Amino acid sequence: MAKEKSKYNSTMNLPKTGFPMRAGLAKSEPKRLADWNENHVYEQVLKKNEGHDKFVLHDGPPYANGPIHIGHAMNKIAKDMINRYQMMQGKEVVYVPGWDCHGQPIEHKVEEKLGTKKFNDTPTDKIREMCHEFAVENIELQKAGFRRLGVLGDWDNPYLTLYHVHDAADIEVFKAMFDKGMIYRGRKPVHWCKHCHTALAEAEIEYADEVSPSVFVRFELIDVPEALAASGMPVDVVIWTTTPWTLPANSGVALSAEADYVAVDAEGRLGIMAKALWEKVFHGAAKLEDARLFAPAGESEPWCVHGEDLVGITYKQPIFEGVTGKVVTADYVTLEDGTGCVHTAPGHGVDDYYTGMRCGLPIIMPVDDDGRFYVGEEYGTGGPFSGLDTDEANPKIIAWLRERGTLLAEKKINHSYPHCWRCKNPTIFRATDQWFVSMDETGLREQALDQIRNNVRWYPERAANRIGAMVEGRPDWCISRQRNWGVPIPSYTCADCGEKVMNDDTLDAVIKLFHEKGSDAWFTDAPEDYLGDACVCPKCGGHHLKADRDILDVWWDSGVSWKAVCEARENLEYPADVYLEGSDQHRGWFQSSLLTSVGANGIAPYKAVVSQGFTLDGQGRKMSKSLGNVIDPNKVCDEMGADIIRLWVSSVDTSSDVAIDHEILARTSDAYRRFRNIFRFLLGELEGQFDPETEAVAFDELLPLDKLMLARLTQVQAEVDEAYAAYEFNRVYRVLYDFMVTELSNVYLDALKDRLYCEKPGSLARRSAQTVTSELLSMLLRDLQPILAYTCDEVMAYAPAGCRDHQTYAALLDWYRSPISVEVADEYRPVLEAALELRGVVTKALEDARADGTFTKSQQTRVVATVPHESFALLTGEKACDLAEFFIVSEVELHEGDDFSVEVEAAHGECCERCWNYRESTGVHGEHEHVCARCAEALGQ
Repeated sequence: MAKEKSKYNSTMNLPKTGFPMRAGLAKSEPKRLADWNENHVYEQVLKKNEGHDKFVLHDGPPYANGPIHIGHAMNKIAKDMINRYQMMQGKEVVYVPGWDCHGQPIEHKVEEKLGTKKFNDTPTDKIREMCHEFAVENIELQKAGFRRLGVLGDWDNPYLTLYHVHDAADIEVFKAMFDKGMIYRGRKPVHWCKHCHTALAEAEIEYADEVSPSVFVRFELIDVPEALAASGMPVDVVIWTTTPWTLPANSGVALSAEADYVAVDAEGRLGIMAKALWEKVFHGAAKLEDARLFAPAGESEPWCVHGEDLVGITYKQPIFEGVTGKVVTADYVTLEDGTGCVHTAPGHGVDDYYTGMRCGLPIIMPVDDDGRFYVGEEYGTGGPFSGLDTDEANPKIIAWLRERGTLLAEKKINHSYPHCWRCKNPTIFRATDQWFVSMDETGLREQALDQIRNNVRWYPERAANRIGAMVEGRPDWCISRQRNWGVPIPSYTCADCGEKVMNDDTLDAVIKLFHEKGSDAWFTDAPEDYLGDACVCPKCGGHHLKADRDILDVWWDSGVSWKAVCEARENLEYPADVYLEGSDQHRGWFQSSLLTSVGANGIAPYKAVVSQGFTLDGQGRKMSKSLGNVIDPNKVCDEMGADIIRLWVSSVDTSSDVAIDHEILARTSDAYRRFRNIFRFLLGELEGQFDPETEAVAFDELLPLDKLMLARLTQVQAEVDEAYAAYEFNRVYRVLYDFMVTELSNVYLDALKDRLYCEKPGSLARRSAQTVTSELLSMLLRDLQPILAYTCDEVMAYAPAGCRDHQTYAALLDWYRSPISVEVADEYRPVLEAALELRGVVTKALEDARADGTFTKSQQTRVVATVPHESFALLTGEKACDLAEFFIVSEVELHEGDDFSVEVEAAHGECCERCWNYRESTGVHGEHEHVCARCAEALGQ
């Protein structure tokens, strides 16, 4: 039989294609990338869509401080998928990649190279030169990595935050907000990194667990309430703090206005504290079992007053003799921990600062830039702790309090504490002179919240709540930094009177200077060289202005990219259509962009924001070299190919944290092979065999099964279109994977093989199948092009011209449009669903029969099926298909009943030696003895 069958092989329409089964992506992709670059594919796409509606995805700039990592890869690939989809929609997509070149991360790299001592001795202009060189070197390194991933864009004209136009944009936005009264200079507590010697904004803070000393301290009262003075005992207010080093700056104690406060009699002293906490402190932390509530003589109830009744009484400052503090109230005082009496140092905390401003408490700052106490004995210096680092001071202050009998109790606590985002060391709160953006003075907070809620689409929707809560609760934005590498804040100090000089004239002069020479000129040119008549102190008339050295927060620098890029470049638009970055940018770039754009222009810089999660290893851990769980995208490209990474990005829900490791990539490779094999099958039936432009069959003339598949294809395409438009790449992947692997490979294409291989070339039956096959290829080429960028380009070389719009490169394709509408397709859905439901029952029955040894091939059987009434009507109606072809059996006999049931019988007729189907028509046809009538016709008999 096998020998006889082989004689018919040459008469079969077996698949033929030059598209290789083995991908060899690691070797083929670089060649294809070189071809894209040589033939300017990105520019071809721009030219093709020139003059159409624009689509602007504004690139959030990564730091130029090292090779790309897998998080970079996920970010850039997601952006490329969006852009490629929009390109096929006919949009003019100008993608300008960018890099963040200023700030502490790059300066830190230079400091590591020089060593801290040499770095501190190096002139600013030399440090800036080295930072510039480092940034440019790493830009080229990262650019090569991004391009290797298949990301299309204007790589020859990126934006860099060190460009002159960007320097000037920083100050143009600064001026717009300064003129509106949003920017002011103030002395307020800010996060201060004593290791990096700079102020930090909330966005530059990371929280980590820290073990701190927790102390309960007695502050002796000077103004003692009358009922307590009668006791003859010293009276204290008992405070609790986890930062003993801030006690030298104490100037107040805050109570809760409505809470009850009592006096506790212990060790011959009375200690005032919240009634709800006294036992926890005295019987718990202090272990003073004899402590009891004090009741004045002749009174049956303990002494008890509200916190507001104690406002204004004074006490002895705990460190400095002769200095007093006073009791105030504050609404942030709680009764969960501590004593209900909060040590208040307005120079060391934001809440403390506002309380101090409201209640007239002095703002004391005894700590210098290095985190050491100033030397001196007077209030405002280190006193007994002069010259000590704040960490060194903690145990010494505790010992000092113990020696004087004012330390009531001490214990260690583990709590969340702010750390510098770069050096990872704990920060301190420290009052310094800084530049701030006011969130409330001119309504910036409310304007920003209005844009978040009403004018921006957020993906996922929960992202709106996240950034909204951050904007709602953030303090004024500290925008000044004490570093070398960045854009200077254009303020001057008069050498004659110390006045800070900033006005429209000086700002305009600096904007012009930065446009012409860049911000480096600030550190080399004298103010009189570019200020002209503005180089005069408005207070004293002096002409000796010195340029200040504070620089702008790096988040401001990157945040004004909407001004320096989207608004400044003619081929872009502002606001941008979409920003896409990691979820940490809700406190970073998303927010700084929003605040600067709303502050300057009253609108958000983006119409939509896509938020992504972080990349983790397969066990859900952060990636770390020490754990050995880092996935290097460059290495994956070299070993597996960029399309494997791209397919992985499409397969995961990037709106949350996503896992990746070598095992996950191996599974992704398996999925890739399935996609590739389907492409190869489709090409094998079309390449050189079918011209969709001249040989396609109209929908009304298609065979019923092909109509069902074209209808299903149309529905799938609508789902894919919707998912891409909603930035849900994982839904695109899941819809296409399920369709291609389950419905196509396992069902339709499997059923179609008989017709494609055995029907006479040019017959309606075969042309009908090829018509739908060509539609499938056309659709999948376009649907997968944003994901499998290299592979789809490879498919183009073998696809019929009509399937590829006569284009050479997949990026130039237009989006797929089905020849029928979704409404028409939906009419066929019930029939296909009924056929698939019956197929499931039939498949199970065939498996059982095969397991019993009754049959070896499904073609040897005929199926007698009973189906429910509704299914029977669908499967025998005008839209019904040939179920025998669909199930790959010789015959199907349908009966109407209440439920599904299937019987498998031996097929009628004889096996055709050409197609292996059992047909009653099989017999002698001319010179052929054992072929069916269909095959005989194909053989010309």
